[in-house]
Amino acid sequence: MATIKVKVRPSSVQGKVGTVFYQVTHRRIIRHISTDLHIHPEDWDEYSQRMLSTDTDAIFFRNRIERDVALLNAIVKKMEALERPYSTDDVVRQFRTPDKDVSVISFMKEQIDYLRRCHRYGTAQNYERAMRSFAEFLNGDIAIIAFNEQLVENYNAYLLQRGLVRNSISFYMRIIRAVYNKAVHRHIVEQTSPFRNVYTGIDKTKKRSVDEAIIARLCKLDLTPKKYLEMTRDIFIFSYCARGMAFVDIAFLKKKNIENNLLCYSRHKTGQLISVRMEPNMTKIVEKYADFVKDTIYIFPILISSETRDAYNQYRKAINMYNRQLKELSRMLSLPSAITSYTARHSWANAARKHNAPISVISAGLGHTSEQTTQIYLSSLENSVIDAVNKGIISKLYK
Repeated sequence: MATIKVKVRPSSVQGKVGTVFYQVTHRRIIRHISTDLHIHPEDWDEYSQRMLSTDTDAIFFRNRIERDVALLNAIVKKMEALERPYSTDDVVRQFRTPDKDVSVISFMKEQIDYLRRCHRYGTAQNYERAMRSFAEFLNGDIAIIAFNEQLVENYNAYLLQRGLVRNSISFYMRIIRAVYNKAVHRHIVEQTSPFRNVYTGIDKTKKRSVDEAIIARLCKLDLTPKKYLEMTRDIFIFSYCARGMAFVDIAFLKKKNIENNLLCYSRHKTGQLISVRMEPNMTKIVEKYADFVKDTIYIFPILISSETRDAYNQYRKAINMYNRQLKELSRMLSLPSAITSYTARHSWANAARKHNAPISVISAGLGHTSEQTTQIYLSSLENSVIDAVNKGIISKLYK
């Protein structure tokens, strides 16, 4: 089996930087692959085949060398698996023509194009964010067969160095992992579980729900001086009454979604079918905007276009405006922190729990696919209940 070593060729001029090269040996035949990496020989440890320096340039060089060595080892492994003779020249030739193998970034672009064809523009946008981040880390691209555990750990370190929190890092890791798993499924690369040592979960974060009394105050809030905030307030109340319906689902609601006093729609996020009975205050809000949408297919005057991509772009602008105006409503209510498009959803979940609804019922009402997700929504409420119990226990000490 061919072996790979990393070496530094000193410059013929004393004091000048040397050149990094890779030595490929197979059946006593040696070939060298020159690189465009130049370092001082004293910064190189020949025994460990690693750079001694830890500055920014050294980290870039180290990552580049590790990726190249990973690719060379992957090429050798692939040739060994074919169980037929190969030479060092074959390894070098394959390394110098990486276009023959699928690259990570090109494969990600293929996935993004597919998502757009499926009109999954939000997911495509997330994939594009992850692709830009990973391409920046790679400073280019890499053959997907060279994807390994060390590469993932280096990317994790890169994200940490840039100051990203665990949930943000996990967001990128989960997308890169999904792309990698698709490549495995298509037999482009062998599954080696390279993400096992990095975090790909979701940390619980403080959810900003508000009490029912705040929702009631919002309903009665006098908006005469600021009539332009009326629709934002109405959409928020509708979301709350529709069991925390997401803004994206409200924006895309069509007139055909309401029939026989029943609101039926598929969640944009999961595709799950949800049915909600139209309560009188919900019907009143819908009827309030009927004249504004008589020439469109939608229930609310948020979107205009029925063409999927244009409608998605209109939705992105609308949700930004919606959240800005919710901040303004929060100031009018003198709230300590601003309500957002997700506040109605979390508030409904917490209100349902206060009314002793079982978690299974709340989970179904929110359209969650697991109760574990619902528990995240309810974490702040559960803590307050525990605190109340704890207060009662402690109070016994002073009686």
